[in-house]
Order: sequence, then C-alpha cells, then structure tokens
Amino acid sequence: MKSTLRRLGRRLIVGLKPGTDAVAGALFTALLTAIRHFDRIKVSDAGARFLRRLGPRLRENQIGRDNLRAAFPEKSPAEIDEILGGVWDNLGRVAAEFSQLDRLCGREGEPWPFVEFAPDSEERFRQLRSDGKPALIFAAHLGNWELPAVIAAKNGLDTMVLYRRPNIGAVADAVIAVRQGSMGTMVPTNFDAPVRLSRALAEGRHVAMLVDQHYVNGAEVTFFGRRCLSNPLIAMLARQIDCPIHGTRVVRLGRHRFRAELSEAVAPVRDPDGRVNIAGTMQAITSVIEGWIREYPEQWLWLHRRWR
Repeated sequence: MKSTLRRLGRRLIVGLKPGTDAVAGALFTALLTAIRHFDRIKVSDAGARFLRRLGPRLRENQIGRDNLRAAFPEKSPAEIDEILGGVWDNLGRVAAEFSQLDRLCGREGEPWPFVEFAPDSEERFRQLRSDGKPALIFAAHLGNWELPAVIAAKNGLDTMVLYRRPNIGAVADAVIAVRQGSMGTMVPTNFDAPVRLSRALAEGRHVAMLVDQHYVNGAEVTFFGRRCLSNPLIAMLARQIDCPIHGTRVVRLGRHRFRAELSEAVAPVRDPDGRVNIAGTMQAITSVIEGWIREYPEQWLWLHRRWR
C-alpha cells in the first residue's frame, strides 16, 4: 500500500523538485488537519468516489487486473472489474480515514462507534494482553490495515509495530506523527529493526508487522497457486524467541463499519530438530492470508506486483 500511495502521490503533487520535501510535507499535514474537521463518513465516501474514478486511469489498475485474473481464472471479466472497483473504493476510504483513525474505535468499556470485536477474538485479545508473554502478530493490506495497531494501543496491548517509512521525508514525518500518537511503539524497517524487535519479545512484549508484499531475497512461498517471495522476519523472530504467532485483520462491513479479528495461534512449522522452519512457517502464514483474501477479495491491495 505504501508504494502504491507514494506513486499516486507523486502523480497528484505535480511539479515538485528536489528540495521541496518541506512543501509536500506541509501540504500533506494541512490536508490531514482539514480532513479531521469534516464528517468521517462523508470524507470516506468522497475518497472512495475519487479513487473509483481515478484508479482505472492509472497503470496500477492493469497490474491489479492481471493479478486478479491469475488468482481467480474462473471469474469473468465483469466479476474481475467489480472486484477491482471495490479495491479502489477501499483504498480511497483507507486514505480518507487515515487522519481520523483514533476516532474509529474506543477503549474497553467505552462505546465503539464504528468497530465491533468478534467475541472469540476479544477473548484472545484479553488473554494476549494479560498473560505477560511475548507474541508475534501478522497482518495484511486488507480492509483498513491501519486499525489493528490503533485498537491494540487504545486497549493496552504493549506492541512494537514494524513500518516502512515513506520516501518523502516531510511527508514521512507527518505520517509518523499520526501513527506514533495512536499505534504504540513504531519501529522503522532499517538495519537494527530485527535486533530491536527480538529484544522486545525477550522482554515479554508483542511485535506486529504486515507480511503480504514482495520482499527481495525473501522466503519462497505459494500464494494463489503461484510462487512469490515473502519477508521472513516474523518466522526468524519466532525461531529466536519461541512464542505464539497470531494473525489480525479489520474487515470493512459495508462502507462505514468494521469487524476486528484476532486469529487463533498459527502453529509454526518445525524441522526434525524442533527448530522453527522459516520457509514452512512463512507458508503457513501466507495460507492464512490467502484465506482471508478469498473471503473479501475487493478489500485486498491487488495493485502491487506481488508475483515477480
């Protein structure tokens, strides 16, 4: 999603030259501030309408169509187009909702205006929060993928969240400012991230990350019947610190409500010596994500080159 939005942003912010990061950052910050003053539902609808119109004109639309044809060869062109329209709709809503993430859900015991928690997931969440043990949590670019970290932070789950920093420095600062205040401890994807995350697990904390995009030199997995590469970091951490691995997603229900889910622990694949097998564990995680996407194909980000 980050790379897709960066490309869209570069096309929308026309004429910026090197040295104008501050201008881009100021514009982005002003936009986020302005959006917070408008009704969330109206802004979400506007974002969806905008990208439903713009998206089909961008080259990412063809990437998405090719991906969907390969993943669902049994679907007709009309069905593919319908899913693709939903992808742009969801992306527009995610972008519009970004500045209002903290308003979409509440703390335990308070009314949650837009998010419901699946009952079994709520019990798992409470157990995760109170058992004093470390855990790894994976997510995918499905529904509103920014919300799981917000829900965790608002409800007292001590979590470190791995994230990829946007390329435009001042825009990155604005994004981080929004996330840092509502998503727990943010850890950028740099050289010392694995050490920081491993140390957090050793201290009994929780570590979360998105794991559904192409990763150079990653672990080879099968996704919708095709081979691709996946970031093996979560499995590597599980090998270092033996702890549960859970998946989380926030599914969009209709246009303006969500359901938060936390999966049962995903058993890592082990080698004959009992050590976590990196490739096998990444395949187990990838299979969970594929199952999620098959349920809600219009809510996953098909617009990047997952298979290469």
